[in-house]
Amino acid sequence: MPTDPLSILNTIYGYDSFRGRQRDIIEHVLAGNHAFVLMPTGGGKSLCYQIPALIRQGLGLVVSPLIALMEDQVAALRQAGVKAAALNSRLWGAEKELLWRDVEQGELDLLYMAPETLLRSETLDRLKSLDLALIAIDEAHCLSQWGHDFRPEYRALDCLADLFPKVPRIALTATADEPTRAEIVAHLDIGDHNSFVSGFDRPNIRYGATEKTNTTQQILRFLNRRKGESGIVYCLSKRKTEDIAQTLSGHGFTALPYHAGMEMKAREENQRRFQHEQGVIIVATIAFGMGIDKPDVRFVLHADLPGSIEAYYQETGRAGRDGLPAEALMFYGAEDIALRRRFIEESEAPDQRKQMERRKLDALLGFAESSRCRRQVLLRYFGDDGAPCGNCDVCLDPPETFDGAIAAQKLLSCVYRTGERFGQAHVISVLLGEPDERIERLSHDKLSTFGIGKEHDRNAWRSIVRQLVAHGLISVDVAGHGGLFISPQGRQFLRQKPDLRLRVLKKDGRKAARRQASEALPAGERDLFEKLRARRMELAKAQNVPPYVIFHDKTLAELTQRRPRSIVELANIPGIGAAKLARYGEAFLEVINGHAPS
Repeated sequence: MPTDPLSILNTIYGYDSFRGRQRDIIEHVLAGNHAFVLMPTGGGKSLCYQIPALIRQGLGLVVSPLIALMEDQVAALRQAGVKAAALNSRLWGAEKELLWRDVEQGELDLLYMAPETLLRSETLDRLKSLDLALIAIDEAHCLSQWGHDFRPEYRALDCLADLFPKVPRIALTATADEPTRAEIVAHLDIGDHNSFVSGFDRPNIRYGATEKTNTTQQILRFLNRRKGESGIVYCLSKRKTEDIAQTLSGHGFTALPYHAGMEMKAREENQRRFQHEQGVIIVATIAFGMGIDKPDVRFVLHADLPGSIEAYYQETGRAGRDGLPAEALMFYGAEDIALRRRFIEESEAPDQRKQMERRKLDALLGFAESSRCRRQVLLRYFGDDGAPCGNCDVCLDPPETFDGAIAAQKLLSCVYRTGERFGQAHVISVLLGEPDERIERLSHDKLSTFGIGKEHDRNAWRSIVRQLVAHGLISVDVAGHGGLFISPQGRQFLRQKPDLRLRVLKKDGRKAARRQASEALPAGERDLFEKLRARRMELAKAQNVPPYVIFHDKTLAELTQRRPRSIVELANIPGIGAAKLARYGEAFLEVINGHAPS
């Protein structure tokens, strides 16, 4: 095997040049140094430890949080001709001992395992007798107590510094604000001077957020333009994942649920289908997706509000890992906000943690409510910067704002006069002057606020309610019956009557992003692209591997555009290394050479 990083990049992975700071990080680790690497999803973090592990003497040990992620990466490495394996709970008895024999005889380049497996005394004892090239800790934000995916087992990885003091440690993540970064570096004893922080921008993702009106209809409108694409729909509850998956299936989509309440076998089968088939939509709770290396996810849709900007960034980062256009859309409403706040207040976390979670939620609401470029808001949260992107809903269709102080005063007054115990539907009916049996029975049609809000329709008032909840002026009794009541800040607002700008509710007429690789091709080339995808699927099914571990859609698009006619020409296509060229070259050349130009 070559010992030069660029030669390995070309021979194994099929690329001619490194991206961003990849080369700097690789050479830093090759010299025996520790490293903290923060790089956006799809930015090529894995090469930063895989290539040094192939060059340095010994075994590359990789700590990874999920079995699915390990198996995905191992499958991709084996396709590229790298000797890789995963040690996890699925291996027992003779099979497990066979793997250890390969490890101890130096037959493997990379070994993946979860922190729980690594920290077992028998595992550490066996590793102490080995020559380790490096220890890579993937998804390193999991060790931070202030991170959004904290796992106690990750916290215990600080023992590696004492057990293997001379082995380079490289911690990698795509999602960490400044406090989380500092904690990772300190806890793993990496050293502040060994940090490599790349930009957070994912320019191929189009970000959008919109108020909930009719969530099911909004989801269907979004997805009807995307039939045949792979995507993820995130929900807050297990029941909702089941309901939405069933609804989508009834409208002709291949939609599968995924949540922690399912039997493991069913959950794993749905994940396998998502990875191995094309055009599958997973409807999931946040239990799904950490590190899933499926490059052709064309959209991520949040049917409910995520918990923080970090969670949102990581979850949306599962779209467009191949660099092709993708879209992230988030729906949110007053009940989401109230529920998220309730989760924080009812948790057993210490006050300091609760305060941090409140700030994180407020930052997410600020992102949702922003009338500025969403990408700028997102990047600045992580300490990054950028010009208006031209590829988010705010840039493409700037929101109108209006002086909302009078509307807020009317709404707060109506909440107060109705007794601060009724839900938004009742309060809005009073504002609109819509008498019904209940309003008349309660004499709410006699209130001074009855009918004072006719300048806005019902949907606009719902938007105003949600925005006032986001601004902290109104609270929702989620534990009760969803009644609205005025917060201390709301009472202060009524006394001081400051200015307040609110967004005008927009109709759901968003511009569609260019999404699929085929859509970036001229019409005459799409037929060949689909033929190449079909051949890829045949080869993948025969080996029981996901299609993308053979070639990404981006590589198929290059084949379609450049139409190589020989193995020599095929070798120049990005993403085709030596092992894949030998294994698949003739099969794809047969498709290209047999295709009649249109």
